Amino acid sequence: MKTTFLKIAFLSLSILTLVNCSSDNESGPEKIDPNPVDDTKITAQNVTKFIVDKGATAETVALFYNLKKLGESKVAIGQQDAFNNFYQDAAGESDIKKNTGFDPAVLGSDFIFITDKNNNNQADNWFYQQETKTIADVKLAYAKGIVNTFSWHLREPNNEDSFYASDMTSTQKNTAFKSILPGGANHEWYKKKLDKVASVFLNLKGSKGELIPIIFRPFHEFDGSWFWWGANFCTPEEYKTAYKFTVDYLKNTKGVHNVLYAFSPDNSYSTAESYLSRYPGDAYVDVLGMDNYGDFNNQGLTGAKNANLKLKLISTLAYTKVKIAALTETGYQVTATTPPITDWFSNYLYTALNDHPTLDVPLISISYVMFWTNSKEAYFVPNGSVSNAADFKTFTEKPKSALLNSLPKMYELPK
Repeated sequence: MKTTFLKIAFLSLSILTLVNCSSDNESGPEKIDPNPVDDTKITAQNVTKFIVDKGATAETVALFYNLKKLGESKVAIGQQDAFNNFYQDAAGESDIKKNTGFDPAVLGSDFIFITDKNNNNQADNWFYQQETKTIADVKLAYAKGIVNTFSWHLREPNNEDSFYASDMTSTQKNTAFKSILPGGANHEWYKKKLDKVASVFLNLKGSKGELIPIIFRPFHEFDGSWFWWGANFCTPEEYKTAYKFTVDYLKNTKGVHNVLYAFSPDNSYSTAESYLSRYPGDAYVDVLGMDNYGDFNNQGLTGAKNANLKLKLISTLAYTKVKIAALTETGYQVTATTPPITDWFSNYLYTALNDHPTLDVPLISISYVMFWTNSKEAYFVPNGSVSNAADFKTFTEKPKSALLNSLPKMYELPK
């Protein structure tokens, strides 16, 4: 890539600071690198150079490469619990497929019930039934060629009743996260939770016995303080320690090699320094994500442009670091008292995901976007029977949008 292009691209993003890829394990702020890695150097032959797990399975390596390349031309569209939760309880196909005729390109799942204290692994146990259903959905998605992601709304270690800080006492909020760190009072408890996570990963297999690749997104939205792992309840160093331990324990201790690791704050940042303030290092992260509801909450074009700037920021970081960039959660929830916003999908969201100058390489390169889950009473993704159904379908038919029918074979490297 020509130096002139890089200068133009980076000057056009005045809010960004380039980050040194070599500071994987440093605890302080990452250094500026005047010569960032050119992501065009990634090839099907050298992709393992850029992935966290050098021993990752062939399918996991292929997923990393194909998602990275997909972002140059398409954005894969997905939804949390797409095969389980439906607006108005209209079971059957996902609401995305009901509307568009095609499966989602990404399926979001969660370990919340799988690691719940009430899951006793018995067939008549509701939590175990949710685990069984989740695993079946992941296997079905993989068989179709869909990308699988997992978040983890882990309940706090004291009573295991909630993941919301608002449900905890002041003392609990100030000690819970610290207690799961190595040497902490609840560290062994956390390891047992990770043992369960590892067991699920190691038993997710395709029809040929191959391990199913998963994008794992632990401790998400950490820049807010609504979760017990939020910014008010741990220091940046403590957050990094927990994230690194999680990756090292799964990868090195439990032998999990079918996972890509996602780093996913909420939308509070406006600079690379703030985005990376709790970043554990390049050696621990495959996906640079962002959850963003606020900029799309009836903010119109102003909100879309704000979201666009933040997505450009993580796109540029992903470019320099050779990572995947993603909008890991978003949406605008429609309820009985909250009507849809006209052209929310086809105008505001599409503008945020795709607005970029015409250069050799686009400044924004988002590989996937995931909407949150639908329910009986409310929806983030319209099925075919509601007033903004056509808006969503128009969004999915735009040139850079991709449902499953537009994906390449995500689990095979190109020949």
